[in-house]
Amino acid sequence: MGKMEAVEFSLKEKSLNLVIRPLPKIEDPNQVLIKVAYAGVCGTDLHITEATFPCAKDGPFILGHELSGVVSEVGTAVRSIRPGDHVVVDPNVGCGECNFCHSGEKHYCNRGGITSYIGIFKDGAWAQYVVLVKEQVHVLPENISLEQGVLAEPISCLAHSWDRISPITVGQKILVLGAGIIGNLWASILHLQGHKRVTVSEPIVQRLKLQENLETGFDGITPDELRERHENNDDYLFDVIIDCSGHAPAIEHAFSLLNKGGKLCLFGCAAPHSMISISPLQLAMKEIQIIGLFLNMFSFPKTLGLMESMCERYLSYEKLGVKTFALKDYEDALEELRKGSISKAVFKF
Repeated sequence: MGKMEAVEFSLKEKSLNLVIRPLPKIEDPNQVLIKVAYAGVCGTDLHITEATFPCAKDGPFILGHELSGVVSEVGTAVRSIRPGDHVVVDPNVGCGECNFCHSGEKHYCNRGGITSYIGIFKDGAWAQYVVLVKEQVHVLPENISLEQGVLAEPISCLAHSWDRISPITVGQKILVLGAGIIGNLWASILHLQGHKRVTVSEPIVQRLKLQENLETGFDGITPDELRERHENNDDYLFDVIIDCSGHAPAIEHAFSLLNKGGKLCLFGCAAPHSMISISPLQLAMKEIQIIGLFLNMFSFPKTLGLMESMCERYLSYEKLGVKTFALKDYEDALEELRKGSISKAVFKF
């Protein structure tokens, strides 16, 4: 039996290790074996390794839920996917039987959804090969490279979020909190949609400089500058605020920056026990909407169409602040990501 390298995490031991695993095999006619080309490191992966995000408890598992790759083998019931196809992967599935799944809301599924996520509750993509069911596998359009394709999963979450927070009218004032990869992708999509009155707030100066690489012309400021502007001008308010930080104090402050009729959109992954305090009177009198954003309900088809529009102008690793690493250098990748010197780490196989 063949072997492969993988990085696995044990919650019990709180350990992350490069290991040699047997190659996964197709065991069901609906499965697809993929040779991983690129695998992303998500902020969720950092939370998992710090034991601050729910994950598999019953033994070590391979991390990674963002990937692009090449189909190596398909099961006998797979018709539309062939060996050699360049593909990306939706990391979650539903049970197909509950009310949520029957309503087209598989991301709420209690037997699927987040609990079915590869790299969180099942073996994932920080490995040379991975096996998935055909429903999770999507063939890349020809003009999207495998390098760009690894961004499909985070962009799919943005595509779902866009549907949740729409409409956003061109001319509205928008604040994006955080200039990591998610904040930069939000900035890119807003620019693509014609928005100009956008401010990006980020405490790490290096990341603010990365945001400038996108050449959107958006205003990039630190949280201190944001607070100072609001203190000096009561009308310094925003119609839409998109939090990509998951940082409770930032979210709480953002509430005070909302204009009447404003929307506060919570995209960032907050710590499980973090709390915010807001005024219910202000919530009512200003008719504010607070919108939670989670996962990527059936959004991969529209995601690939969106990426076709973005790939030439916006999906450059250099512009986005993405850096590639060999899998064996996983510790360096996580360290650079934690320091904020890059917006995203990607393993190249």
